[in-house]
Amino acid sequence: AKPYDMMEIINRLVDNSEFEPYKDLYGQTLLCGLARIDGWAVGIVANQRKIVKSKKTGMQMGGVIYSDSADKAARFIMNCNQKRIPLVFLHDVSGFMVGSASEQGGIIKDGAKMVNAMANSVVPKFTVVVGNSYGAGNYAMCGKAYDPRLIVAWPTAQLAVMSGAAAANTLLQIQVASLKAKGEVITPEAEKELLDRIKARYEEQLSPYYAAARLWVDAVIDPLETRKVISEGIAAANHAPIEKAYNVGVIQV
Repeated sequence: AKPYDMMEIINRLVDNSEFEPYKDLYGQTLLCGLARIDGWAVGIVANQRKIVKSKKTGMQMGGVIYSDSADKAARFIMNCNQKRIPLVFLHDVSGFMVGSASEQGGIIKDGAKMVNAMANSVVPKFTVVVGNSYGAGNYAMCGKAYDPRLIVAWPTAQLAVMSGAAAANTLLQIQVASLKAKGEVITPEAEKELLDRIKARYEEQLSPYYAAARLWVDAVIDPLETRKVISEGIAAANHAPIEKAYNVGVIQV
């Protein structure tokens, strides 16, 4: 997807375009901050889609969760729970950063910390899938598995384990290996035809309407209705007072 600044969306979503960022120069591939939506106080966690620069790791790709951004999000989520502020997650995420440098930098520890903080949240959680929502990134950003009060998608959303191209190539390799094991000869033309067929089927399954039909999201909404949907969700959630204490257990710092 083409890089863009997620703040352009946040500024149009929150009241008076007023957003109080949390550690805005740290972990910049995740935007965290406080705002109001239709008068309701909310904590926002959103994926930054533009390329950003970090002093420690250099250039960071938009839509990817790095160690520093996961650490920031974990602390912000914990703060919102302590203050009883509802959380709004805006998805456009490819997943966590991988590779030896990321592993040595603590991505497993910090990623687990973020998931821990989010999974144990007692405040109402609301999820809006704006663009991509792939793999572990979907879980970390409060996907369906972590029981948000409301999860909705824009028509531009794509939900899957991985992107269509990556998944199609992986499935192609599996099917080609299976056919060769049976003694069949696969020509380049047949391989391309098989890839196109797999890709078409997988692209159809990326659709937010496919997800909504299977209750992976509650609804596909007009982006212009996002403020209204979140506001109504918070109003409904207020009828169920928070009774459980927030406890993340033991986490590695």
